[in-house]
Order: sequence, then structure tokens, then C-alpha cells
Amino acid sequence: MRTSIATRPPLEQATPHAYGRAVPPDTRSPVVASPSKQSKQSKHHTRPDREAVSMDVGFIGLGAMGRAMARRLLEAGHSVRVWNRSAEPVAELVADGASAAGTLAEAFGAEVAISMLADDQVVERLLLDEELLSVARVALHVNMATVSPGLARRAAALHAQHGLGYIAAPVLGRSDAAAAGNLNILAAGPAAELDWVAPLFDAMGRRTWNLGEDPAAANVAKISANFLLVSAIEAFSEAAALAESNGLAPSALLDVLTNSLFPGPVYAGYGAMITEQAFEPAGFRLALGLKDVNLALDTAAGANVPLPLASLLRDSLLQAIAHGHGDRDLGAISTTSRTRAAL
Repeated sequence: MRTSIATRPPLEQATPHAYGRAVPPDTRSPVVASPSKQSKQSKHHTRPDREAVSMDVGFIGLGAMGRAMARRLLEAGHSVRVWNRSAEPVAELVADGASAAGTLAEAFGAEVAISMLADDQVVERLLLDEELLSVARVALHVNMATVSPGLARRAAALHAQHGLGYIAAPVLGRSDAAAAGNLNILAAGPAAELDWVAPLFDAMGRRTWNLGEDPAAANVAKISANFLLVSAIEAFSEAAALAESNGLAPSALLDVLTNSLFPGPVYAGYGAMITEQAFEPAGFRLALGLKDVNLALDTAAGANVPLPLASLLRDSLLQAIAHGHGDRDLGAISTTSRTRAAL
């Protein structure tokens, strides 16, 4: 166990605001800012030391991944207040020991806010809000969603204007890995900020990869990784269609490949899904795979990097969505190869 958490003043009763959120009063405690911000007057909580036992976390976004990650924080002994656009996941986490944040301002009234939202548009609309950030009491916002590098840069700049820290920490792993605490966390931001929230990352993942000071770097890494992931699934889908069309069972091909050239969770997990044509329940929706491939294409275009394979993947994913597979697991991209091969 780690040593006890540094104490902080209790939150006073929030006052109403015309924006429709509860706004904390102006009597706020000072914070130990990151080295780059020590000259600024701070407005939020005192940070506990690196060895704190418990932290007060506001968790925003309770999809399959968010629920599993928030539950890991609860199991590690952290205090978690949860916010979601729909009520059912909030009630589920409250039953597990979390508290409900009635507003985003309340979630941003914790020591650390963690968000796990779907895409750039949702993050922009909900969290890159001047009024929300102007009243936020958090010391740091950790964005764990897969978003564009451009959004990461805008978010970091906007948070800095309001004296708030910002880290990007997208993850590698599906919801089952999140539930088991086996995520790989791709983290980037100021070193002192990363060190401070390391106990939270330890609770949610098996390894944290420090990718430097620029939050956008973490998002570039995640987009690149997901591009490779979808490429691997498409490649096996086509290979499985080739095998089946020539009388070889795809399961036999999978057995050969995963025990020789391509061992590991990607081919073993998605390969089994493809050979069985079993795509529900969805651990990662196919529509989100399309979002990530589009992020790769947009990021590449911004740097004048051709990604011809990504264009093919986009079309395969679009075809699968057109045939009604958007809410099924990403492995359902294989239906496109089967359709092309008249299987």
C-alpha cells in the first residue's frame, strides 16, 4: 500500500449558474502546479503526492470501456464521481460504489477528471467549453479517448488558458482487457503531470507508455496502432475467404497462422471471431473502426503522407456498414471479403 493521501479542503456547496450546471464558489485552494506553470496563480485543488493511496476522480463517459475503467479505479480505492449522457451506466457504477455527478461541472470539481468519449465532436461539444473550463476545479484533465492530434493540441492550449493541466492517454485494448486492468496506456504530457496520475494508470492498465511532453503524440500513436489493427483484420479476412473458396476451412488456416507466423492476441482473437462469424456482443464497434481509419487518413493528409491501404480499409468498412454491420464488432469487416468472394 502507498502512504496516505495529502489532505485538501472540502468542497463548499456549489451555487447555481445560468448555464444549467453547478458552479463552485470562488474560494478555492491553491495547487502545486506543474513546473511549466508554477508562475501562474492556480485555482484548483492541492495535489497529493505521488504515493497517495486515494484520489478524487471525476470520470466522464461510461460506454463499455469507460465503465470498466471507472470500476478498476473504484477497486483500487479511489473516490470516483461519474457522469454520462444516459442514466443507466451511472446507476450501475453508483451501485459499485461511485457517486453520481449531476453535471459536468461537478465531475470537473474533482482533483482529476478522466474522460472516455466517442470522438472529436463529442469531446469538443462537451468538454472544450469555455464556461465549463472557467469554473473547473480539477488540477488535470486526462483525455483517454481516441481523438485527432489537432484536437489534442487545441484542448491543451485551451486548458492552459484556464490554468488546467491536460494529458492525452488513449489506450490499447478492448473492454475485456479494461475490466481485467490489462490495458496499454499511451500517455503524453508534462512529466510532472504524468507522474502524479501514475497511480490511476496503474489501476487501469498493465503498462503505461510515456510518449513525451506533447499530448498530440499519444493520439498519433493510437491512430497509427488502430490503422495497423484494422489492416491485420482485413488481411486475415481476405486470407480466410481465399482459403474457404478453395476448400480449406478458415479455422484450419487460423490454427496454422497463430501457431507459426502470427502468434498473439490480434489474429487469435479476431481470427476466431472471423472463422466463427460471431460478432456480438461488440467489444469494439465496427463504426468506431471507421472513425479511427478516417482519423488516420486525415492525420496523414495533414502531413502529406499517402496511406493507400487506409483508403481500401475505409471502403471495406463503409461497405460493411452499408450492409448493416456498423454496431457489430470490428471483426465484421470480414463480411465484406466474403461478399466479394460470393461466400
